[in-house]
Amino acid sequence: MAHSLHYSLTLAIVFALSSYTSMAQASKRPREYGIRFGVMPTGQLNAITDVPGVRVGQVTLNHGENVRTGVTAILPHVGNQFQQKSPAAIYIGNGFGKLAGYSQVEELGTLETPIVLTNTLNVPTAADAIIDYTLSQSGNEQIRSVNPVVGETNDGFLNDIRGRHVTKQNVIDAIQQAKTGPVEEGNVGAGTGTICFGFKGGIGTSSRKLPASLGGYTVGVLVQTNFGGTLQIAGVPVGVALGRYEFKDNLDGSCMMVVLTDAPLDARNLKRLAKRAFLGLGHTGGIASNGSGDYVIAVSTAYQIPHASKNAFDEVKLLRNDNVSPLFMAAIEATEEAIINSLFAAKTLTGHQGHRIERLPVEKVVEILKNAGQAR
Repeated sequence: MAHSLHYSLTLAIVFALSSYTSMAQASKRPREYGIRFGVMPTGQLNAITDVPGVRVGQVTLNHGENVRTGVTAILPHVGNQFQQKSPAAIYIGNGFGKLAGYSQVEELGTLETPIVLTNTLNVPTAADAIIDYTLSQSGNEQIRSVNPVVGETNDGFLNDIRGRHVTKQNVIDAIQQAKTGPVEEGNVGAGTGTICFGFKGGIGTSSRKLPASLGGYTVGVLVQTNFGGTLQIAGVPVGVALGRYEFKDNLDGSCMMVVLTDAPLDARNLKRLAKRAFLGLGHTGGIASNGSGDYVIAVSTAYQIPHASKNAFDEVKLLRNDNVSPLFMAAIEATEEAIINSLFAAKTLTGHQGHRIERLPVEKVVEILKNAGQAR
């Protein structure tokens, strides 16, 4: 009896360790397989939070058989975002989307709230929650106008999107829980129910650190991947090798890209930076299809613009046009890697009406990349 119990416990431990090892292996990031994207070095975490002061908060809703959605919040700095606005710009790669707050950012070139990502039909809920959050902050007692910025993708295949399960409290929790440090990727937050290149998509992040000779600036990117095309990784046509590509069906979807940098850029050059991030999406094989909502939100953390000031002039040192090209390259590389990171981190998921989406077959992909000389 004791021997039998000991044997059973041993088997259980071995199984648990095996499962843990398998999960850990499945969660390895592409760089851990020797895959490289571009030529620039990453930040310490290879995440958007490598940009000093940037925080990310996520709430994941994975309930019952049908709820597969969530919220991801990005906060550029630790202060009151309304009172100390950040220079910002938004680039629309393809506008089949429901991004809230675009026109004021385009007109004034500033961001006055946290950036929130969620699903398509919960954009109004998220906007309402951001307004509640902003009005409740100390120092905002007299404000009568708030421009909440909310991005989205449609997770309606895996999630009961018509149920609109994201609540205002979920959004406020994501904002209040935001922190620096590592950012969870894959089936989390706003990426819980997303699909990318026919595989499970999700949240992904990456960063690039410029050398001191080029200013030492950091560019960090976070993406919510939910789009189609023909998957490429490090220049290798992986989708073709896997036989997973189509010319007509399953190409629609969306990708939200958020770019943060500590380089001193104004809204004009942030718009230029955002356009380059869109090139990073192209490097992965995304095509910005007719039904795709592809947006880039770019923000500088180098300085803030006060909501009220007795000074009639903003006096800010800005990087010259001739010095922004390294940032452009950084945004391209970090966006490309963030998208692939989202795929490597995502797990197979079954959701609404029994719909099931498989994870990227990482082991097979790594073998393809090894054969192409793009992985160890």
